[in-house]
Amino acid sequence: MIKPDAYNLEVKSGTRNHKGYFVQDMAYRLVGIDKSGWALICQDNTTCHYVDPDCLQATSAI
Repeated sequence: MIKPDAYNLEVKSGTRNHKGYFVQDMAYRLVGIDKSGWALICQDNTTCHYVDPDCLQATSAI
């Protein structure tokens, strides 16, 4: 399970948002998980998605 205080996360390949659209594979910031169970992730200040929290993974450090 991903901790809500984690900052940089990636989505697993093939992840879809709550509307069924594919989410781009890249780094996101976890904003939080709402009461219905969706994780809100944001790419920047204007691009955010609700996704299944099980589709999130910590970014790999180089």
